[in-house]
Order: sequence, then structure tokens, then C-alpha cells
Amino acid sequence: MAVLEFINRAIALIFLICYAYQLLYIPLVWLKKPPAHRASRTNRYAVLICARNEEAVIRDLLASIDGQTYPAERITTFVMADNCTDDTAAAAQAAGAVVYQRNNPLQVGKGYALQSLLEQIHRDYPAGFDGYFIFDADNLLAPDYIEQMNRTFSDGHPIVTSYRNSKNYGDNWITAGYALWFLRESRYLNQARHLLHTSCAVSGTGFLFSRQILEEMGGWPFHLLTEDIQFSVHHILQGHIIAFCPDAVLYDEQPTTFRQSWRQRTRWSKGYLQVFRQYGLRLLRGILPGSFSCFDMSMSIMPAFILSAWSLLNHLAQALLLIYHGDSPLPVVWSLAGMLGGMYLTLFAIGLITTLTEWRQIHTTTAKKLLYTLTFPLFLFTYIPISLSAFFCKAEWKPIEHRVNAASLHHRRQAELLPF
Repeated sequence: MAVLEFINRAIALIFLICYAYQLLYIPLVWLKKPPAHRASRTNRYAVLICARNEEAVIRDLLASIDGQTYPAERITTFVMADNCTDDTAAAAQAAGAVVYQRNNPLQVGKGYALQSLLEQIHRDYPAGFDGYFIFDADNLLAPDYIEQMNRTFSDGHPIVTSYRNSKNYGDNWITAGYALWFLRESRYLNQARHLLHTSCAVSGTGFLFSRQILEEMGGWPFHLLTEDIQFSVHHILQGHIIAFCPDAVLYDEQPTTFRQSWRQRTRWSKGYLQVFRQYGLRLLRGILPGSFSCFDMSMSIMPAFILSAWSLLNHLAQALLLIYHGDSPLPVVWSLAGMLGGMYLTLFAIGLITTLTEWRQIHTTTAKKLLYTLTFPLFLFTYIPISLSAFFCKAEWKPIEHRVNAASLHHRRQAELLPF
């Protein structure tokens, strides 16, 4: 038991060293005011949407783009119907988007679809655009989304990400787990980073980059399973600062079943491993000269899982050793219970702070807000077996079925006061 206790304390100390700075982010967001904006320019934007069998929801995204307060003549929306077997292309074209189609069963995934879409735009629109937005087909935009993003972009930031909210927070503990994590990531990671003038990270969808960034990339070279993290790490290593616009609100749909969630998060976990394998050494080298962004991103993609898995495996090994020697494993069980209890309380506190401060942004009933704060740590606990399985199973990009469209949102608007 002495060895077990020593290892537990060592792991706790490493956790503290790795993540204590994120606790300091919380009061920073409360106390520090964002800088004033410069005068805005009326930039010309391309909106990029890659969609695979998204006929049920893509009209709503395109309608929310058409309904923006930003001048419509300065926005051109492009849709890549990627390996579709439904009427996504026809639905997007009927809604006024410029539509391309791609059928390539060998190169599957959003990264390849974006690469093909940008190649088509470069060919057909050689003058290019000032900036390029990337959305997923299930997204919805607040009416002033592009106007707010344009303000931050006009401040001179070449890459800008936005506040990520959810359409279906109140469906169940799985959708709420995702949604609360993204709210926390927006407010207490990206906003704090922006206030400190260090780099934020892109999270899946809802971001903007400049023509200069596109030219530097030479298209879209990011094809790992988590192309958003790969994009972020690549640009941080290039010395770019990814900015955050807290007033630009995007809503997306979260998986509703544990099977879908397991499959999606296994892909994410595998993607984190791919990113760490490809960029890990360069990130560590970037830390040595004093790059806080490299340190921050390194902490985001790996240590929490490694430390958690190490602790669990250590408890398991100690329990088996006690059983082998004919002793009771109960002390190890109590130790494990204490460790998990401490983790639960820490994650619960993070979820509670986020729920209370983002209360008006969480569009569901009060009872569900409180209930899903309690289940939030349990949702994150499921990452441990998911991440372990990612080491051994093959993960590949598969689309998540989206069904929360305008018709199904009608009842939610009435019952839960959704703002769109």
C-alpha cells in the first residue's frame, strides 16, 4: 500500500503541475475586460460546408446564413456534397448555395472534402475571398454571428474561433455532457486564452481564417481523424495566434446515443494520438523557449488520459498482487474509490461553475440543468475506457446522423425558449 499511496500522490502532483493554470483561467474571465475593437471592415467571405447525407438539416444552416445581419452580398456559401446517397446536393442548391459533389470512397473524411472544395473554389473564383468560414451541416448561427466574427477578424486576427453552444442540450445526459464541455471550453479556456493574448484552439466547427492563412497552407493539408486539433497545432507551431469571439454564437447537434458517442469519441481519441505522434516533439521543443501556447496545447491533447489510465492500471496491478499473496484487495478498492471521488468532485465543480455562469446560454429546463451538472463527471469518466480502446482498435471517420431540424426545433422553442 505504501507504493500505491506514493504513486497516487505522484500522479496528483503531476496533475496539479499540468492543470493548475486552468483553474486560474476562471477568475481571469470574470475580472478581465476584453480589449476594445478597432473599426470594422466589410470583408468578403466564403462559407465552406462539407456535408455527407445531411438533407435533414442543411436547409436550416443555409437559412441561418441567409438571415445574418452582415451584408448578404459579401457572403458566398459553398457546399461540398461528399459521398452523399441522399438529396443533400439538391437541398443545398435549392437554398441558394454553390454546390459541388464529390464521390471518393478511398479518401473519406471532412479533411479530404475541404481540400477538394477549396480546390474547386480556387479554380472557379480565382479572385478569392478575404476570409473563409467553416461550418458543419448541423450548425445554426445566431443572427449576428458573422457580424461579430467580422469585428474580431477586423482587429487583425488571421484565425478566429467562436462560442460553441448546442441545439439539443436537454435531450439526455450524453448530449448535455458534450454541450457543457463545449461551453466550458469556450468560456473558460478559449476566452481566457484570448484575454491573455495567447492562442486559442479550434473546436470542430465555427471558425474563420484569412486568405493569407489559406495561401500559407496551400489548400487544406489536414487529414488526421481530428483535423481541427491538427489545424490548431499546426498554426500554433507556425507562431500564429488563434483568436476567440465570445459574442459569435454557434449551435450544433450532439449525438444522442451512447453507441454514436462511443464511436465519435473513439475517433477523437485516436485523432489525439495521431496529432501527438506527429506534432508532440515539436510542441515540447516549442515549450523550451517559453511558448505558453505550445504548453497549453500539449496539456490539451494528452496528459489527462495518460495519468488517469496510469492510476487505474496501478490500482488494478496492486489489487491483483494482493489477491495473489492471499490478502484482501479492499484497501486498494477504497483507494480507488477515493481517487474517483476526488475526480468526480473536481469535475462536478467545473461543471457547476460553467452551468451557473452560462445559465442563460443553456436552453433547457432548470431541472435538467441541475441534473446534468451531476451527470457531467460521469460522462467524462467514460472517456477513460474510450481512450484505452483507441490504443487497440481501428477508428475511422463515419458520419453522425443529424435529425434536429427546424420542424423538430419548433417544440423546443416553445418549451425551452431556444433563441433561434
